[in-house]
Amino acid sequence: MKVHFIAIGGSAMHNLAIALHKKEYFVSGSDDEIFEPSKGRLKNYNLLPKNEGWFPEKITKKLDAVIVGMHARNDNPELLKAKELGIKIFSYPEYLYEQSKNKIRVVIGGSHGKTTITAMILHVLNYNKINCDYMVGAQLEGFEVMVKLSEEAKIMLIEGDEYLTSPIDRRPKFHLYKPNIALLSGIAWDHINVFPTWENYLEQFRIFIELIEKGGSLVYCEEDKNVKMLAESTMNKINKIAYKLPDYVIKNGITYLKENEVSLKIFGKHNLQNLSGAKLVCKELGITNEQFNEAIKHFSGASKRLELVGVNEKTMIFKDFAHSPSKLKASVNAVKEQFQDRKLIACIELHTFSSLNKDFLTEYKGCLDKADTPIVYFNSHTIKLKRLPELSPKIIKKAFSNNRLKIYIDSKLLEKDLIKRQWDNTNLLMMSSGNFDGIDFKSLVKKILSE
Repeated sequence: MKVHFIAIGGSAMHNLAIALHKKEYFVSGSDDEIFEPSKGRLKNYNLLPKNEGWFPEKITKKLDAVIVGMHARNDNPELLKAKELGIKIFSYPEYLYEQSKNKIRVVIGGSHGKTTITAMILHVLNYNKINCDYMVGAQLEGFEVMVKLSEEAKIMLIEGDEYLTSPIDRRPKFHLYKPNIALLSGIAWDHINVFPTWENYLEQFRIFIELIEKGGSLVYCEEDKNVKMLAESTMNKINKIAYKLPDYVIKNGITYLKENEVSLKIFGKHNLQNLSGAKLVCKELGITNEQFNEAIKHFSGASKRLELVGVNEKTMIFKDFAHSPSKLKASVNAVKEQFQDRKLIACIELHTFSSLNKDFLTEYKGCLDKADTPIVYFNSHTIKLKRLPELSPKIIKKAFSNNRLKIYIDSKLLEKDLIKRQWDNTNLLMMSSGNFDGIDFKSLVKKILSE
């Protein structure tokens, strides 16, 4: 098979390219800009395009398929050439479905927890030596790639993102997978540039449930009122399996499940809720409670999901992907509950379109209230790139409704102020889907822990 990737440098796209290369497909690709880590990983597999840019001459009738990424535009010259030649054109999720239509498809959906739940299930299957193809949205410890495709595996585990499929297909990605087993973790309005109203956003999850294969299963969080309402009202003939927060106890900074006193490396109510959902999905796949409990003890979490990046006797530093209001609140509350005898400095970067939108900002009200020192960072340049109206610290403080809130617009000043703080008996939580405009986390962690 000969497959060409338009926009091969994307985080998802380059992983799919590597997965097909490992499957011994002939893979080619183009992009107008490729950054690390995609660049280095593509180079390692001899898949990095020799030159950046779009080259219609790469598109010939010898190709079996073209896969187009979200970074490409409708008028992309390679895409236009593929249409002209009548070559099969797939979006990323369409091609994943094509590769898994004869497998048991397990799709994890929800506004939050998708990556963690997918990672938990994958960890448990791997621990119990059950072969599984997968697509997960973060780099996981012990797994070289984020996408694996094979002929042998009977299960395909997919993280089901609700964001758009491609420039020429405006459906949410998770509408294309048609799961045999689905999970819905929770629904909290996000992506307002695509789903401008709450009702419109909610509708995407209703459609997702309707697309579960007849006779399939929906594992859902009954503690989320919106998920519960959609699950209980669907007319789709599927099995419905509810989950909730399990009983747990915290001893000396370690969380234990009360069931069989299972010790965990992860913590936080949202992570424990995720664990309950993952356990029921694994049960649907034939994993016993004993097998699950033994495996989950060794699960340390997905990258950038409450990831411990530095620690000494007086300070712990966590890095988290949280950016939406529900994720932000869950992460702050988790660290504060786990380490109640320590102060918490919680820092969020407003980086996404939604978080930098004045009309959406009020959704963040109260999110940082549990932090002893709440900090918000934003950059005017990012706002301009997203073509949004300028924000002021006054607008942000009012939206978060927190008089203790400290606001920074200079990442160097933020870094400097964090380093010179007193860190006795104090933890730091840095949250963003970006990188705080180039803050070197390794250097920051080293300097804080050496104070």
